Amino acid sequence: MGHADEVADLLPVTGSLAIPRTELTWRFSRSGGPGGQSVNTADSRVELRFDLAGTDSIPDYLKTRALQRLQSRLVDGAIVVTASEHRSQLQNRRAAEARLVALLADAVAAPAKPRRATRPSRASVERRIASKKRRSQTKHLRRETGE
Repeated sequence: MGHADEVADLLPVTGSLAIPRTELTWRFSRSGGPGGQSVNTADSRVELRFDLAGTDSIPDYLKTRALQRLQSRLVDGAIVVTASEHRSQLQNRRAAEARLVALLADAVAAPAKPRRATRPSRASVERRIASKKRRSQTKHLRRETGE
């Protein structure tokens, strides 16, 4: 097994995080909606399941963060993603993988730094007040001529 085979067996999530495709579980079923002649035969709807709680491929601190952020989406500790917008099963598989990657990337992302309170500069305060005075003057002139 060469390096190319190992890379193909991993689903990249972030620059430093990838999950093995062997941990993904696929289910296929018939997709609803229009489909032409193949509508009753093709199992094009895809359900992708990844056991987030049971995986060892994600470091513990990232797994804890992801479990906490995704807890409303989890089904028995697993993330379930479905895709059925394409008529081809392959395209739906790619769409489901892309959704899973986006979900996981958001879930393991570092929390945003808190905003540091700053004061507006003197020039910005003066510009704001000057603009308010111009607006007030415009309205005052309208009032005199509008009656």
